[in-house]
Amino acid sequence: MNHDTYPDSYIHEILTSVKSIAMIGASPSNVRPSYFVFKYLAERGYDMIPINPGQAGKSLAGKPFVGSLSEIGRPFDMLDIFRNSDAAALVVDEALALAVKPKVIWMQLGVRNDQAAEKAEAVGLKVVMNRCPKIEYARLTSEIQWMGINSRTLSSKRAPVPTGNMRLSLDRASIVGGATAAADRVAKDKNDVS
Repeated sequence: MNHDTYPDSYIHEILTSVKSIAMIGASPSNVRPSYFVFKYLAERGYDMIPINPGQAGKSLAGKPFVGSLSEIGRPFDMLDIFRNSDAAALVVDEALALAVKPKVIWMQLGVRNDQAAEKAEAVGLKVVMNRCPKIEYARLTSEIQWMGINSRTLSSKRAPVPTGNMRLSLDRASIVGGATAAADRVAKDKNDVS
Protein backbone atom coordinates (compact mmCIF):
# COMPACT_ATOMS: atom_id res chain seq x y z
CA MET A 1 0.00 0.00 0.00
CA ASN A 2 1.23 3.46 -0.87
CA HIS A 3 0.86 5.41 2.37
CA ASP A 4 1.48 8.79 0.76
CA THR A 5 -2.02 8.86 -0.74
CA TYR A 6 -5.13 6.78 -0.16
CA PRO A 7 -7.95 6.25 -2.63
CA ASP A 8 -11.29 7.48 -1.35
CA SER A 9 -12.64 3.96 -1.86
CA TYR A 10 -10.08 2.57 0.63
CA ILE A 11 -10.98 5.12 3.32
CA HIS A 12 -14.70 4.76 2.59
CA GLU A 13 -14.56 0.97 2.93
CA ILE A 14 -12.80 1.28 6.29
CA LEU A 15 -15.20 3.87 7.69
CA THR A 16 -18.27 1.91 6.59
CA SER A 17 -17.05 -1.51 7.75
CA VAL A 18 -15.75 -0.74 11.24
CA LYS A 19 -18.22 -0.59 14.10
CA SER A 20 -15.97 -0.28 17.15
CA ILE A 21 -12.91 1.94 17.55
CA ALA A 22 -10.36 1.85 20.36
CA MET A 23 -8.63 5.23 20.66
CA ILE A 24 -5.26 5.15 22.38
CA GLY A 25 -4.33 8.58 23.71
CA ALA A 26 -7.94 9.71 24.17
CA SER A 27 -8.20 12.79 26.38
CA PRO A 28 -11.06 14.09 28.51
CA SER A 29 -9.77 17.65 27.97
CA ASN A 30 -12.16 19.45 25.63
CA VAL A 31 -9.29 21.41 24.07
CA ARG A 32 -7.42 18.31 22.85
CA PRO A 33 -7.90 17.00 19.29
CA SER A 34 -8.46 13.45 20.56
CA TYR A 35 -11.46 14.68 22.57
CA PHE A 36 -13.11 16.19 19.47
CA VAL A 37 -12.38 13.15 17.31
CA PHE A 38 -13.67 10.75 19.98
CA LYS A 39 -16.87 12.69 20.52
CA TYR A 40 -17.48 13.21 16.78
CA LEU A 41 -17.08 9.51 15.96
CA ALA A 42 -19.24 8.48 18.93
CA GLU A 43 -21.97 10.85 17.68
CA ARG A 44 -21.80 9.12 14.28
CA GLY A 45 -22.66 5.78 15.85
CA TYR A 46 -19.25 4.18 16.33
CA ASP A 47 -18.74 2.14 19.51
CA MET A 48 -15.82 4.11 20.98
CA ILE A 49 -13.36 2.79 23.57
CA PRO A 50 -11.09 5.42 25.20
CA ILE A 51 -7.61 4.23 26.25
CA ASN A 52 -5.48 6.35 28.56
CA PRO A 53 -3.71 4.87 31.61
CA GLY A 54 -3.83 8.23 33.41
CA GLN A 55 -7.63 8.35 33.10
CA ALA A 56 -8.51 4.72 33.95
CA GLY A 57 -11.67 4.60 36.06
CA LYS A 58 -13.02 7.85 34.58
CA SER A 59 -15.16 8.18 31.48
CA LEU A 60 -15.32 10.13 28.22
CA ALA A 61 -18.71 10.77 26.62
CA GLY A 62 -20.18 8.05 28.83
CA LYS A 63 -17.55 5.48 27.84
CA PRO A 64 -15.20 4.18 30.58
CA PHE A 65 -11.47 4.68 30.08
CA VAL A 66 -9.23 1.63 30.08
CA GLY A 67 -5.51 1.69 30.78
CA SER A 68 -4.27 -0.41 27.85
CA LEU A 69 -5.37 -2.43 24.84
CA SER A 70 -5.19 -5.68 26.80
CA GLU A 71 -7.67 -4.29 29.36
CA ILE A 72 -10.44 -3.79 26.79
CA GLY A 73 -11.57 -7.40 27.19
CA ARG A 74 -13.45 -7.65 23.90
CA PRO A 75 -12.68 -7.48 20.18
CA PHE A 76 -12.73 -4.12 18.39
CA ASP A 77 -12.49 -3.28 14.69
CA MET A 78 -10.11 -0.32 14.52
CA LEU A 79 -7.28 1.08 16.60
CA ASP A 80 -6.95 4.88 16.34
CA ILE A 81 -3.51 6.00 17.53
CA PHE A 82 -3.13 9.46 19.12
CA ARG A 83 0.52 8.98 20.07
CA ASN A 84 3.76 10.12 18.41
CA SER A 85 5.33 8.21 15.52
CA ASP A 86 7.91 6.44 17.69
CA ALA A 87 5.30 5.30 20.23
CA ALA A 88 3.10 4.03 17.40
CA ALA A 89 5.46 1.08 16.90
CA LEU A 90 4.94 -0.12 20.49
CA VAL A 91 1.18 0.37 20.21
CA VAL A 92 1.05 -1.66 16.98
CA ASP A 93 3.13 -4.43 18.60
CA GLU A 94 0.65 -4.49 21.50
CA ALA A 95 -2.29 -4.69 19.05
CA LEU A 96 -0.64 -7.53 17.13
CA ALA A 97 -0.20 -9.47 20.38
CA LEU A 98 -3.97 -9.45 21.09
CA ALA A 99 -5.84 -12.74 20.74
CA VAL A 100 -8.28 -11.04 18.34
CA LYS A 101 -6.50 -8.39 16.28
CA PRO A 102 -8.26 -5.27 15.01
CA LYS A 103 -8.96 -5.10 11.28
CA VAL A 104 -7.54 -1.58 10.93
CA ILE A 105 -4.65 0.40 12.41
CA TRP A 106 -5.25 4.14 11.96
CA MET A 107 -2.49 6.62 12.84
CA GLN A 108 -3.62 10.21 13.36
CA LEU A 109 -2.40 13.34 11.59
CA GLY A 110 1.36 13.69 12.01
CA VAL A 111 1.78 10.04 13.01
CA ARG A 112 3.62 7.81 10.57
CA ASN A 113 5.66 4.69 11.25
CA ASP A 114 6.37 2.67 8.11
CA GLN A 115 7.93 -0.26 9.98
CA ALA A 116 4.85 -0.61 12.21
CA ALA A 117 2.63 -0.38 9.12
CA GLU A 118 4.59 -3.16 7.41
CA LYS A 119 4.19 -5.42 10.46
CA ALA A 120 0.44 -4.83 10.56
CA GLU A 121 -0.03 -5.32 6.83
CA ALA A 122 2.05 -8.51 6.93
CA VAL A 123 -0.67 -10.12 9.08
CA GLY A 124 -3.53 -8.80 6.94
CA LEU A 125 -4.49 -5.58 8.72
CA LYS A 126 -5.36 -2.40 6.85
CA VAL A 127 -3.31 0.65 7.77
CA VAL A 128 -3.89 4.38 7.41
CA MET A 129 -1.23 6.87 8.49
CA ASN A 130 -1.13 10.65 8.86
CA ARG A 131 -4.90 11.00 8.48
CA CYS A 132 -7.78 11.79 10.83
CA PRO A 133 -10.93 9.64 10.67
CA LYS A 134 -13.02 12.65 11.74
CA ILE A 135 -11.75 14.72 8.82
CA GLU A 136 -12.03 11.84 6.37
CA TYR A 137 -15.56 11.02 7.53
CA ALA A 138 -16.63 14.66 7.23
CA ARG A 139 -14.99 14.97 3.80
CA LEU A 140 -16.60 11.81 2.42
CA THR A 141 -20.07 12.67 3.77
CA SER A 142 -19.79 16.35 2.69
CA GLU A 143 -20.28 17.43 6.31
CA ILE A 144 -17.03 19.33 5.99
CA GLN A 145 -18.73 21.70 3.51
CA TRP A 146 -20.99 22.98 6.30
CA MET A 147 -17.91 24.69 7.71
CA GLY A 148 -17.00 26.30 4.39
CA ILE A 149 -14.08 23.95 3.73
CA ASN A 150 -13.37 22.84 0.18
CA SER A 151 -13.73 19.03 0.21
CA ARG A 152 -12.57 18.70 -3.40
CA THR A 153 -15.91 17.06 -4.16
CA LEU A 154 -17.96 18.88 -6.78
CA SER A 155 -21.71 18.81 -6.51
CA SER A 156 -24.50 21.16 -7.44
CA LYS A 157 -26.51 19.92 -4.48
CA ARG A 158 -25.75 21.13 -0.97
CA ALA A 159 -25.44 18.38 1.61
CA PRO A 160 -28.38 18.27 4.04
CA VAL A 161 -27.92 19.37 7.62
CA PRO A 162 -28.04 16.19 9.71
CA THR A 163 -30.90 15.80 12.11
CA GLY A 164 -31.45 13.07 14.69
CA ASN A 165 -31.26 9.57 13.17
CA MET A 166 -30.74 10.90 9.64
CA ARG A 167 -28.84 8.37 7.48
CA LEU A 168 -25.60 9.92 6.24
CA SER A 169 -23.73 8.97 3.07
CA LEU A 170 -21.48 6.53 4.94
CA ASP A 171 -24.70 4.78 6.02
CA ARG A 172 -24.40 5.85 9.65
CA ALA A 173 -27.12 7.47 11.68
CA SER A 174 -26.39 10.93 13.03
CA ILE A 175 -26.98 10.83 16.76
CA VAL A 176 -26.68 14.54 17.33
CA GLY A 177 -25.22 15.87 14.07
CA GLY A 178 -26.46 19.43 13.68
CA ALA A 179 -28.60 19.24 16.77
CA THR A 180 -28.64 22.89 17.69
CA ALA A 181 -31.72 25.02 17.82
CA ALA A 182 -30.56 27.04 14.79
CA ALA A 183 -29.67 23.93 12.77
CA ASP A 184 -32.96 22.28 13.67
CA ARG A 185 -34.87 25.40 12.57
CA VAL A 186 -32.99 25.47 9.25
CA ALA A 187 -33.67 21.76 8.64
CA LYS A 188 -37.33 22.20 9.55
CA ASP A 189 -37.68 25.28 7.32
CA LYS A 190 -36.08 23.44 4.37
CA ASN A 191 -38.38 20.45 4.90
CA ASP A 192 -41.46 22.68 5.08
CA VAL A 193 -40.67 24.47 1.80
CA SER A 194 -41.62 22.45 -1.28
